[in-house]
This record gives sequence, C-alpha cells and structure tokens, in this order.
Amino acid sequence: MHSLPRRLDNGSMNVITPLSDAYAPRVALFSGNYNYIRDGANRALNRLVDFLERQGVAVRVYSPTADQPAFAHAGQVVSVPSISIPRRKEYRLAVGLPARVREDLAAFRPNLFHLSAPDYLGYKALQLAKSWRIPVVASVHTRFETYFGYYGLKWLESYATRYMRSFYNQCQQIYAPSESMAQVLRNEGMCNNIRLWGRGVDSNLFHPEKRNEAWRAAHGLKPEDVAIAFVGRLVLEKGLGIFADVVDELKARGVAHKVIVVGDGPERAWFESRLPGAVFTGFLGDEALARAYASAEVFFNPSTTETFGNVTLEAMAAGLPPVCARATGSMSLVNHGTSGFLAAQGTVNEYADYLSCLAGNPVLRQAFKSAGREHSLLYNWDKILQGVLSDYCDVLGAVSAENHLSQSELAIAGT
Repeated sequence: MHSLPRRLDNGSMNVITPLSDAYAPRVALFSGNYNYIRDGANRALNRLVDFLERQGVAVRVYSPTADQPAFAHAGQVVSVPSISIPRRKEYRLAVGLPARVREDLAAFRPNLFHLSAPDYLGYKALQLAKSWRIPVVASVHTRFETYFGYYGLKWLESYATRYMRSFYNQCQQIYAPSESMAQVLRNEGMCNNIRLWGRGVDSNLFHPEKRNEAWRAAHGLKPEDVAIAFVGRLVLEKGLGIFADVVDELKARGVAHKVIVVGDGPERAWFESRLPGAVFTGFLGDEALARAYASAEVFFNPSTTETFGNVTLEAMAAGLPPVCARATGSMSLVNHGTSGFLAAQGTVNEYADYLSCLAGNPVLRQAFKSAGREHSLLYNWDKILQGVLSDYCDVLGAVSAENHLSQSELAIAGT
C-alpha cells in the first residue's frame, strides 16, 4: 500500500494510506498546454483523459488555461497560474503550484502523477510527488532540446539534454510515442523503464473518399494539378525553412506542382512571403481538415522535432503518400519505398528528388496511397490507450509490492 497526502489542522501536509486498492489509479495529470492551443500533444492527452474516464478511472488535469480555450476539453481542469512565454506569447508557462492547487490535489487524493513535459510545472509536480511519496510517470511529446537551434540558442541544447536526463530518471516509467523516439531516449540515458504510448487515428474521418474537387477548384486548383500539402502549426521548429527551400528547388527544376498549407501560427506571414502562390487555408479541424488532406496528392513533412508525427499518420489514412525527414516519429510510420519516402534531415535535393518522383508518377502515388492507408488502420486509439492504463497499473503494482516487502522486512527485524 502506498501513501497519499492529507491536510492537517495546522494547514501542513502529512502522509496517509487511504486506498484499499493500490491498483486502482487516481491520476493527477500535469500539462503545460491542455486546451488553450490545439496541438498534437494535447489532442493525445485529451484522448487519454476521455478514455480513462470511460474506464471509470479518476483523473484530474492541472494546466495553465486561457479565457478562450481552443477546443472543448475532456475531463476536469484545474487552472494553475502562468505567464506568457517571451517570443511565443501564444504559449503560457506555469509559475508553480500554489497552496490552493496543492489543496486541490490533496482533496483529490491521487496515487499517480503523470507529467507531460519537463517544464517548470512538471518540475514542481515532480518535487511534490517525491515529498508525498507518490509514483511518477512521464510522457514525451516533443523533442524540446532541439528547439533551441531554431531560435539562435543551440548552445543551450546540451544543458537542456542534461536537465531532461535528470528529470526523466526520477520517473518510474516514461512513455515514448514511437519506437524510434524510444531508441533516442535509451541512447541518451533518459530512463531505464521506457514504454510505448503510440497514437491512433480516426480512419473513418481521415479517408481518401473525403477528396472534394469543388473544394480544390475553390482554392484555384485544377483537376490535373499535383498539390503538395503541409499541415501543422506555423512555427520554425516544424521545418518551415527547409520546406520553403525545397519548394524553391522544385520551381528551379520546372516540376509542376501547387502547395497547400493547412494551419496557422506566429510564422504565417513569413511563410506566406516565402511561398508566393501557395494556398493558405488557416487552421482547419475535423471534416474540413480531412477534406483538405484528401484533396491533395502528396504530403511533405520535413520536421525533425516530432516524436510521433500525428499529421503524417492522418495524411496516410487520407491516402497521401508522405515525404518526411528520416527522424524520430516518421521512421516508425513510413516504410521507405513502400508507403512513402524518408530523406536525410535538411537535404534539399533529396527531398526535391522524392517529391519530383511522386509528382510525375501517378501510378507510384496510388501504390503508396494503398500501402499507407492499410498501415494506418493498425493505429486504434482504444487499444493503444488500454496499454497506457495497463502501464499505470504496473507502476502501482510495483509500488504496492515494494511497500509490502518493506513492511515484511520491518516485521522480521522486529522479531
């Protein structure tokens, strides 16, 4: 049986063991962005919370919030104080866990902390979990250490990696979204207990049949045009610079194509200036997003910061052959030469070679489309999330067994 916090009359915290079933998770989830901006990470977290609640698991989310959430979130969210991040004011940084939040946590009585990022909120939650003797798991959603190079701060990358190593090695388990990302974490010594928490896709929503010629025509695309799609937040770490350079190379080679950009973000104006003539749709969701995917011919994702690649999986489900960076996430989704192409990171000519090949070869596009669609059907959300719940129970079972052993040793010592 493991211990949980309790409020004492003097306002301090003590430790008790109130649960009779140590295998029944009560999960406190900490997220730097659970609902105020839509991204792949919080979409996965919302899926998880919805699944847990459908299984009867108690879960409570602690996150910075905004007056106008980007979408209707799953579960109950407790707002933590936060400030805007310099140069990225759309994002917020939690500034700690004040008394009112700790009191809420104590009243909720969690037996497991789930941290979704090694940010300040995650750090403070990790400290609190240690003081309350609550086990901690963490999920890896993005390669934060790689961001610095996009903002002229690459010298910070090694420091960030060392901090993340210290952070993750204090967790009982960490969850990687792909085997390629898990291998990176192993190589960097991030944790000795790495589990896989993959991602799913709604294969009924993202489907080749959502292609719409009227939508294409409304955006200036002729039936014979080969449209290359980009989908994602318009931020530098998504590879916008290399995407624009590759499009310039395609133009220099005389490769007939059109570009569709789906998404929004702080770099939109710069990206529009680099891609004159491209179609910018802004943010699209649900049916509108599915239609945009299916109405293109090729998907191009040069990002090297992805840990899974939700947009790549959605594109494959929608029937688009992908051209991606040979990097974490994409390497676990794209079968090079069978369902798409993988290029060495940052290689303009190699990306352009593969895009040129697909643009001029409708037979190859069809073959990749069929293979990618078939592969996408393997990614079922409920099956994947059941694995996370099982991992939770493994952690709680191990803690219960460890505490039982400790009590037995104390009893023997006292005889």
